Amino acid sequence: MAPRSLLLVIPMWAALSGVLAPLAGCKDDPAKVTGDNPPPPPPPTASAKPNVCASGGGEVKDPTSKDWLPRTTSGYCIDPNGDAMVYGDKEKHSMDEVCTKEFDGECEVYKKLGLKRVVSLRYVDGSGAPNNVQIFLDQFADPGGAYAMFTTRVVAGADPLKTTVKPLVAGGAAAVGSTNAYVWKGSYLIELNFVPEDPNMTKEQMAKAGQAACSGIGKAIADKLPGTNDKLPAVKALPDANMVTLGVSYVQKDALGVAGLGAAAVGYYKDGEKRYRMLVLLRDDVDQAKDAMKLVKAKPGALPIKDLGDDAVAMVVQEAKDRPKAEYVFARKGNAILVIGDEELVLTGGDAPDKLAAFKLTRDEKLVKLRAWTALPAPAPAASSAAAPSASAAPKK
Repeated sequence: MAPRSLLLVIPMWAALSGVLAPLAGCKDDPAKVTGDNPPPPPPPTASAKPNVCASGGGEVKDPTSKDWLPRTTSGYCIDPNGDAMVYGDKEKHSMDEVCTKEFDGECEVYKKLGLKRVVSLRYVDGSGAPNNVQIFLDQFADPGGAYAMFTTRVVAGADPLKTTVKPLVAGGAAAVGSTNAYVWKGSYLIELNFVPEDPNMTKEQMAKAGQAACSGIGKAIADKLPGTNDKLPAVKALPDANMVTLGVSYVQKDALGVAGLGAAAVGYYKDGEKRYRMLVLLRDDVDQAKDAMKLVKAKPGALPIKDLGDDAVAMVVQEAKDRPKAEYVFARKGNAILVIGDEELVLTGGDAPDKLAAFKLTRDEKLVKLRAWTALPAPAPAASSAAAPSASAAPKK
């Protein structure tokens, strides 16, 4: 099977809008990927011929995943001339091998998020057209890791407001571009890459065929995966109003760059011309949430705020030296810490403070939104779901 470097290397909106450049080389931080040259085309598909799916498609021998991978769907079938490759600690192929054979320098990103098993296979076009869809079925240690990887692919540090990626109704959260799709469900992430090998195919034809194939196959697999499509507690606590489409990301630790603060769901918002972010940090109980607030209060410049939730503080956050400074307000309500702050994506470029003010919420505006938020019923404890201990999130549909 062709290595990942030739296949799943382009973030799904890169082919549509050029917001993110193709992934290539070592990519431990997908949000900082750069480059303009697309990868070389994969080798021709031996199965690209009429009636290739006439026998019902190939069969996956892996006993764990075979029932999750339909032999035929959406006019495609599992390549009858190929076989699924399975990687894992207890599999024939180790996780180290998936690093060298499939992920091409990205493996550390996956490992940090708890990747434990990968099934790699290919679906081929049953019409005989020289197209195929490369599939990676990734299993993580918990839903938080799987969702973090999903949002890494979909948001990847860029502004979701400027992308042309489209939501896809599949699994617990999904998105599709012209040649890629990503579907999250529980501890699983399905990554799909459409590979056209017809040199006469136009860009428009490629986009139409790619979206149809990736969407159909991704949904069919997600429908068979174990678990439910339920959103996770942290995202349920994010307000719906003003949220940017697919504007949710997830960090597993050190939210907002505060060491020890833990995991958080991050929502991206736009109210008129003003941009802001809202975060949810869920803990298993009130004591854990209090401990997290102590970390925030201990930061230099933290100012207590009265009569807001059970406990509140405002502070200026700079997640890294190369990141802009942004003001955030934190409010604890029971086991949850609800946060609202500036959208740092509009704070870059060296604009004058008076110009930036048009794109930022004032302190009073933040407090109004946060008071309304804390007035809602408290979110469920993180431990009440199947999510990771610090909870995870999925984008709104």
